[in-house]
Amino acid sequence: MPKLKKDDAPLAASPLQEIAHALDAIGTWDWDIGSDILTADPVAATYFGVDLDRAQAGVPIKEFTAGIHAEDRKRIVGLIKQCVRSGGAFVAEYRVCAADGQVRWVLARGRYDLEEAGTPRRSRGVVIDITPARMSDKAYLSTEMFPPADPLDHAAERCIAAREAVGKLGEKDLQLMADMLLFEIGRRLAKREEQARRRLMN
Repeated sequence: MPKLKKDDAPLAASPLQEIAHALDAIGTWDWDIGSDILTADPVAATYFGVDLDRAQAGVPIKEFTAGIHAEDRKRIVGLIKQCVRSGGAFVAEYRVCAADGQVRWVLARGRYDLEEAGTPRRSRGVVIDITPARMSDKAYLSTEMFPPADPLDHAAERCIAAREAVGKLGEKDLQLMADMLLFEIGRRLAKREEQARRRLMN
């Protein structure tokens, strides 16, 4: 096998570099529903226009829903309330008014857990910037279109949990791998929902 020239090395690494840059599009959140304290990383906080330090310390969820585009907010808040009551998966795409003043499209994917008595306990998930992939300017909710047993949704749930666990280890290589997998699953979710939207339009 021929050896790579020194000049060839940067080109060979570019796909991974592109993925690493793309990972900046993934934000995470964790909401303690009982105490109404939502913590989020800087990426998620930026999407919703929430102060980064406050988001990491924890704020009421209304500070995040205030960052949802006015035309999408009512539906998304309604979906959140529905998930709080019934538990289960949350999948939706909608517009947010980011901290930089731009309107972005995001795909949110999360899980709502209930206590044995049915009391809402916790929600955690990811939010991914899908602005470049948008084909229309209409908000779209997909939760009702895909059954809870969908393998891609199961993969997303487990990947979110794995990413959180790996993050506690402090191993950057493992964190990057978990991020890469989560990013790819997010892309597939967005692609699946775009295909569903096209079917509805036909």
